[in-house]
Amino acid sequence: MAAEPPWTTPSALGEYAFCPRAHFYRIHAEAPPSRAAVAGEAYHARRLSSERWRDEHRAIPWLAVAVGVGLVVLAVLVTVL
Repeated sequence: MAAEPPWTTPSALGEYAFCPRAHFYRIHAEAPPSRAAVAGEAYHARRLSSERWRDEHRAIPWLAVAVGVGLVVLAVLVTVL
């Protein structure tokens, strides 16, 4: 991060007037993550994990469909016979 000049700019005064905390974080440190940011990161991690799992286990949904079709055929055969 570049050193602050020895004078204050009008935009820095405007930022300080609007939100002193934002001005402080811009100069000294990164702002701590908000609850919304943490929740968003957790959501995207869960979503990515589920996408990866589905990509790695492509046969499981088709197996479930095959079992369902088999059960329907079995039910039809039992009721017809």
